[in-house]
Amino acid sequence: MIKLIGDMHMHTLASGHAYGTIREMAQAAAEIGLEIIGITEHGPGIPGTVDPFYFGNLKVVPRVLYGVEVLHGCEVNVLNDGTLSLKDHFIRRLDYCSVGIHTLCYENAGKEKNTENLISCMRHPRVKFVTHPDDDHTPLDYERLTDAAKETNTALEINNSSLVKKQFRLNCYENYRTILRLCREKKVPVIVNSDAHDPSQVGELDLAVQLLESEGFPADLILNADRERLVRFLTE
Repeated sequence: MIKLIGDMHMHTLASGHAYGTIREMAQAAAEIGLEIIGITEHGPGIPGTVDPFYFGNLKVVPRVLYGVEVLHGCEVNVLNDGTLSLKDHFIRRLDYCSVGIHTLCYENAGKEKNTENLISCMRHPRVKFVTHPDDDHTPLDYERLTDAAKETNTALEINNSSLVKKQFRLNCYENYRTILRLCREKKVPVIVNSDAHDPSQVGELDLAVQLLESEGFPADLILNADRERLVRFLTE
């Protein structure tokens, strides 16, 4: 069975619609044996999320809590003009960024334009992975997306929360199977995350792991199957 050592996409109270603190998320990770977590509050555009000023003071948070290494990121929003919703001034203060389409601050522009907008954001050097690229409410061209991921050295996320709530994520299982096939063929890395919004969800990765195993996806292309590889990818 694939063993994962980290969970790099989760939200705390600061995101406005999640229900744990950084310490509670780290403690939950320690209890299930994770070695590393990433706290990734939503960027501007999501109702109730942090003021960008929040990202400028994360240096005060201990780097190790309950024996778990803590990295600081942001789930930045793709905007309809193909730009990121968080300014470089704040991005530079983070360990890494992820980027995703959220319909709370993005209007579906069709498959080709959605893909173009997302790829534009992937070209930022601090963007390390794409969150939940799985929902046909905002469809994507996966051939183009995986080509761009290869070119920009950006990973694609297999989001366990999407699989849990598959009734709300149009064709997510089918889309993930396509993504995994293309990533395997092109040797594009993936990252498996919980997208936890409560401490009880930290490290919930089982559905994603089952999907990876059913597709015979190689462990050496799963970033968070190896701590050294994961940290190097996210922070260099």
